[in-house]
Amino acid sequence: MTIDGKQTEWNNPAAPVTVSIPYTPTVEELNKSDSIVVWYIDGGGNLVSIPNGHYDPTTGTVTFSTTHFSNYAVGYNKVSFNDVSVNAWYNKAVSFIAAREITTGTGNGRYNPESKLTRGEFIVMLMRAYGISPDVNPTDNFSDAGNTNYAGYLAAAKRLGISTGVGNNQYAPGQEITRQEMFTLLYNALKVIGQLPQGDSGRTLSDFTDAGQISTWAQDAMRLLAETGTIGGDAARLAPASTTTRSEMAQVLNNLLAE
Repeated sequence: MTIDGKQTEWNNPAAPVTVSIPYTPTVEELNKSDSIVVWYIDGGGNLVSIPNGHYDPTTGTVTFSTTHFSNYAVGYNKVSFNDVSVNAWYNKAVSFIAAREITTGTGNGRYNPESKLTRGEFIVMLMRAYGISPDVNPTDNFSDAGNTNYAGYLAAAKRLGISTGVGNNQYAPGQEITRQEMFTLLYNALKVIGQLPQGDSGRTLSDFTDAGQISTWAQDAMRLLAETGTIGGDAARLAPASTTTRSEMAQVLNNLLAE
């Protein structure tokens, strides 16, 4: 960044800025614009995905928010899964999160879109979506984290206060996650990084017929997310105790990151 003609380093996690880069996609890229991504080059020369980067056809730019300036690159990273039909309602959302390395699928070229999302799967996708790195060689973790792909993310979530687990120092990573658990973790993560949503959707929690079913510990999160329009349920219900599928989660993250 240049101030009064002098180049100045800038890094402020509390004050993200929006950056727009003019970009002319190829015909293939334009047909699959959810796979147009932004990377930055870290100190080790590695490409690191910026999950919220997306192409805006109206302005002809790739737009993203960042808390630091670096060297950025725009590219095309098309990822497909053999169990995600091109005509599926969630195709674009799955392509979006896969292109940004928020998910790598479940193995063997599959995404398993209709499988129920587990707590372990969600914490990995959530942390990757918001650029929160896993802890390396953590000394404090949930007792059921194990030696798994989500262990480092669980340690970071515990350390940062994103999750306190389900009790007895356990996280229950293999358990299907409920909507109120999912949105509470989302709320906590956004609070930690200083990016809680703003705005007023004109709706309150009492507008939903099942608001009384929301657990006490989830009320603050679901109230804010409902009032800002981040979540909307099925118009009349929030279904806090219901579980969600991997395809539904892909759509939630797509909506949040590409807004």
